[in-house]
Amino acid sequence: MGADLVHAHGLRAGALAALALTGLRTRLVVTLHNKPVGGRAIQAVSAILARIIARRAGAVLGVSGDLVDWARGWGVPIVERALVPAPPPTRPGTPIPAADLLRASGEPILLTVARLAPQKGMGLLLEAATAVVAAYPHARWLVAGDGPLREQLTRAAAGGPVTFLGARSDIADLLATATVVVSTSEWEGQPLNLQEALRAGAAIVTTDVGGSGEVTGEAALRVRCDAGEVAGAVLELLNDPARLERLRAAATERANELPTTSEMLDQADQIYLRLLG
Repeated sequence: MGADLVHAHGLRAGALAALALTGLRTRLVVTLHNKPVGGRAIQAVSAILARIIARRAGAVLGVSGDLVDWARGWGVPIVERALVPAPPPTRPGTPIPAADLLRASGEPILLTVARLAPQKGMGLLLEAATAVVAAYPHARWLVAGDGPLREQLTRAAAGGPVTFLGARSDIADLLATATVVVSTSEWEGQPLNLQEALRAGAAIVTTDVGGSGEVTGEAALRVRCDAGEVAGAVLELLNDPARLERLRAAATERANELPTTSEMLDQADQIYLRLLG
């Protein structure tokens, strides 16, 4: 291999890169993007992969504070929090009939942008939505995104207040339309959906997991992974328009503090130079 440095992303990719580089002088950087979630078998395999990385990597970056804390115990020379900027917003100008309909009727619009996968807490979302609609019968909860659970969730939500929109190219428009943006994830790194919501100046309710709070700071209502707490925070904002507006203003201010692409590249350059020194 002719490379002077390899940057692998993810626990498995990092371990495979470490094995492939055995006996070579090539430097290795690994960025951890997800917390290992699962039973004993998954945790055991994750521990083995971590040990493989620890023996070979010169630097490990974690996208959230808990991942950084985990990696600090590996004995790797450089461990830092990775900077992960959201991509710039796009406005393709496509129609958003669901949002337009709800906005025209004056109903509260709750929006979740997420991949439809177990980590995103969709069961919690459906439970919270039921509680919110009990207080606001005309509220609608839109979920933008696709994933392996889409068919199952669509069936479970049939006839209820949650509408699964599928993959969308107009997320910026949806975020600008929403009364409240809600994240019900069980774990996140530096969630791009929350970064995009901050840039849109949205009022946000999020589960306080992984790096979610590191992204939003005080510009969101952060709650535990509990349907009652999520619903309570949403209702708190719907019942207090003044607080809703203050949270939107805080989101816009917080968005100006988010990492940029330039800062991400500078971080990578500095780490590469230290290793190649």
